[in-house]
This record gives sequence, C-alpha cells and structure tokens, in this order.
Amino acid sequence: MNCKPIGIIHTPYKKYAPYQPVESEKEDFYVDVDPVYYEGLAELSRFRYIYLLFFMDQVKKPLSMQVEPPWADGKIVGLFASRSPVRPNPVGLSIVQLLKVEGNRLYTTGLDALDGTPLLDIKPYIKELDSKPDANYGWLDDMDDKEHLLLHIRGIPHDD
Repeated sequence: MNCKPIGIIHTPYKKYAPYQPVESEKEDFYVDVDPVYYEGLAELSRFRYIYLLFFMDQVKKPLSMQVEPPWADGKIVGLFASRSPVRPNPVGLSIVQLLKVEGNRLYTTGLDALDGTPLLDIKPYIKELDSKPDANYGWLDDMDDKEHLLLHIRGIPHDD
C-alpha cells in the first residue's frame, strides 16, 4: 500500500483537537496543498463543503477494540461503532466549509485535526450523493440524554 501526504493541515490546535469540526470556530484553519498537486484544485472553489482525509500521526494512545466515548456518560462501544481517533489505521475524515482557495492554500471553517497533520486527500461534498436523510443515530438512540450528547458530538458550546 502506498500512501503519501498531499499537503499539511494548519490549525490552532497544538496538543488537543475537538471531537468534530466546529464550524463556528473563529481561529484560522487552512490547508497547504503541495504545489505539485496545484492543478488538481481546479474548480474546487465552486464547492461549499469538502471532505478532508488526513493521517492522525500525532495520536499516541494505545489501540483498543472497546472504547468509551468521552461524551457518552460511561458507555463502552466497539471501536468501529465510535469516532475515536485511536484506530488501526489512523485516518481522519472531516467535512468542512471551504471558505476560499488562494493558490495552493485552502481556507476552511473549524477542523478537528492537530496543527501539522498530513493531508491525504480532498474530495468535494456533493449534496445529493453525500446527504443521507434516512441515517440514524445507532447506539446513541439508547442514551438517556441523547440531545445533550449530540451537542457535545457536534462541538456546539452549551451550558451543562
């Protein structure tokens, strides 16, 4: 398997990143795409949202097949039923709003990655293909305080 970075993600997060992208975050978030891939950015600016796939190279926790999501009030679930950053292949996926493209730099809304994270790929978010209106909440439906937990998951500031 060959996989190499196509750029570097820049965020204000040096040690900890939020669980999910926080669109309302006011800091600077941008991606520098390696100039060799510049032509691949043609027409990308016409999309409002993009997927960023990245290699979570700074995650240092040991791998476990059972995890306790920090916002899930002690519930333990299988790794693949979670969004834990500790994975057999530490690949991150975020949907972010693309604010502008300047040369080989992409400016985005809040991104849940540490500064200096290697970018693996970019894909456009296409409304009809990527929105699944019949999606459900899986095991979250069993949680007593589901609506409150969803605020945590979305990274929405609120009173506890």
